[in-house]
Amino acid sequence: MAKEEAKVEAEERRQMMVAQIVSSEARERLSRIALVKPEKARGVEDVILRAARMGQIVQKVSEEKLISLLEQINTHTSKQTKVTIWRRPRVFDDD
Repeated sequence: MAKEEAKVEAEERRQMMVAQIVSSEARERLSRIALVKPEKARGVEDVILRAARMGQIVQKVSEEKLISLLEQINTHTSKQTKVTIWRRPRVFDDD
């Protein structure tokens, strides 16, 4: 139970730090992304927090800056999805 409480507290601190670094519009966009792809939103938050710790962020991250950051991340992590359809032969197939 103490582990769970510590985990919840750490997540709350993390969310508070992110809220201080990003603008309200960017925060709203991040929350929408988190609904669809939580791992991507978490990764973007990690990048923002890391940049803030290193002193690379001097003002709040705007929505435009967040969009450009997302585009950069997408170009670096783009995956090719390949779909292969295997059809089983039917015994009584007329085609």
